Amino acid sequence: MVKDVFVKTALNKHRKRDAWFLDDYSLNPYQLCEFNCVYCYIRGSKYGENTKHGLAVKINAPTLLEKELYKRARKKEYGFIALSSATEPWMYIEEKYKVTRKCLEVIARFKFPVHCLTKSPLILRDVDLLDEIDKHAVLPEDLKNKLNRGVLITVSLSTLDESVAKVFEPNSPKPRERLNALKELIDNGFYAGIAFMPVLPFISDSNEELEEMVKTARELDVRHVYFSPLTMHDAGRELYFKVLEKYFPDLVEKYEAIYKKWYPEKTYSDQFFRRIINLCKKYNVKLGGK
Repeated sequence: MVKDVFVKTALNKHRKRDAWFLDDYSLNPYQLCEFNCVYCYIRGSKYGENTKHGLAVKINAPTLLEKELYKRARKKEYGFIALSSATEPWMYIEEKYKVTRKCLEVIARFKFPVHCLTKSPLILRDVDLLDEIDKHAVLPEDLKNKLNRGVLITVSLSTLDESVAKVFEPNSPKPRERLNALKELIDNGFYAGIAFMPVLPFISDSNEELEEMVKTARELDVRHVYFSPLTMHDAGRELYFKVLEKYFPDLVEKYEAIYKKWYPEKTYSDQFFRRIINLCKKYNVKLGGK
């Protein structure tokens, strides 16, 4: 069941710009997400506090956003808005509610740049607004010499294997559907890339699959590709281990060995990023965040 909620604020201002995704703000038109990815980090963050309340639509988000961006624009406080940091902005219910689209209309009006983070081909519905934002957005002063685009798009995947995706991303669009949408976005001239985040240790991190990921990025001619291994906060750890026990019981001990904290131990991480850097150099793919 989807609930309508009225919130007090729509736009979140970061203390500092995100080094990877370049956003100064974030905007989440929904509470929680119907894609229900097993590894979702929000279960262990402040955004997971609404889990017991269930999936909800922030009905007044576009109205609030208009007031908030009006004030920011008057002060010339332009910056990239991440859509979204704690939910999927183009999930299935967006077809009905169109809250993300209404927010994009506001963003276009006030000429703020946006970074779209998504797993959903539904983003293709909004290429008209994204094109307008891309052409007319005002960049923050310190980014004007580095970027000439008002829209960044990053499509996320944890694996290219659809059988694995079905286990860990049960309600998400299939990896191939996401890649097809990404290709269409690139063909339409957008500055778009891939986030292979999170890569799942011992499941989607084999040398063969990592190479296939980088080759896929090369074949699509993406502008950037991000890689990061799985992180697990306490609330999400229990669920993830239950799934491991059911589908990959032989990996439980391996996970216990490398996840003493919420992130994998240093030896694993160092080896992971070393492999990624070498593969990106081999295929001449721009690695984001490094």
